[in-house]
Amino acid sequence: MVQVPVAGLSPVGTAAQVDPTAQGLKVPLPLLITGIAGVAGYQAWKHFRRLFPGQVVATRRRDNWRLRGPDVVGWNAEDEQGLQELFRRHRFAAVLYCGGNCALKDCELDPALAWKINYGGIKSLLCAVASQPVRVVFVSVDLVFSGNKGAPYVETDPPDPVTVYGKTMAAAEEALLSAREDACVLRISLPMGRSFNGHAGAVDWIRHRFDQHKPATLYFDEVRTPAYTDCLNRVFARALAGRESGIFHVPGGRALSLYQIGQVINRVGGYEPGLLKGIPRHLAPPVPPRAGDVRMDGTRLQKQLGITLLPWPQNPQFVPTDRQWHYRNRHLWQGSLALLDQLLYRPKSVHPVG
Repeated sequence: MVQVPVAGLSPVGTAAQVDPTAQGLKVPLPLLITGIAGVAGYQAWKHFRRLFPGQVVATRRRDNWRLRGPDVVGWNAEDEQGLQELFRRHRFAAVLYCGGNCALKDCELDPALAWKINYGGIKSLLCAVASQPVRVVFVSVDLVFSGNKGAPYVETDPPDPVTVYGKTMAAAEEALLSAREDACVLRISLPMGRSFNGHAGAVDWIRHRFDQHKPATLYFDEVRTPAYTDCLNRVFARALAGRESGIFHVPGGRALSLYQIGQVINRVGGYEPGLLKGIPRHLAPPVPPRAGDVRMDGTRLQKQLGITLLPWPQNPQFVPTDRQWHYRNRHLWQGSLALLDQLLYRPKSVHPVG
């Protein structure tokens, strides 16, 4: 058995970082980052506090006591007065809003709570910033769409979500942009990076199932455009430092079904291939409903912000070619947890290839 060559890739934890100050970007400071329990928010918090020590404050829900530190504040989305007090204390110049409850089933089972967190959080933010000259960047999601279009979604396509989560996020977008024409909404897909608890987000959730020798059932026909969180951080920095407003789609450079994402993790991690199960959406349980092909078009992002994101996984050698791909040729190269760590959490560079 031969170890697969991964020439040119940095050791885990040493991927190239983009420093906004080195690019001539001036991120307004102090910076508030909300929702650091999610993968995108967690990785953004780590990135920006490393760049700007002492100038970044992050929020998480008050009951999430595991996320703590000198720059972390407990705040619940419905607490308008608490957020206003936080603004009075720190006088934030910018907000990267990554908050929200993205648990699809939980949102379906308790829509009132989903609206209170996902929509109410933006209402609280609007009360806190009022007419202040604060740069507001809201991280939204591709699931504001149903996936029934049959082609990549562009920013002018009207939202038509099939889930409570998607409906609350679409409403939050509209509320923000109606109140603040200078705000920027970034719709992302699946953020590919480490989670704070080791079992949230696409990579960690699937990996956690496989680590416990439990099956993961994923869909052949739910298509997303995942992106490395290192690449997303580059977009966040550019959006925070700029004046562009409105909605921008932030897709990774490769569209994959959830089943294909599971194949990548299964094969690269060296897991038993039978642990991955695939089904079409029409066989899924009724709760939560599943979106279809919600791949996004990133042309506006490229033209106005000058950014094109890398594909995930970066190396096309690790892209499934059919539904049995993760079963075949396992003697040719050996998957391992070390290889998974090296390839699937961080790219060798955040800049597009070629």
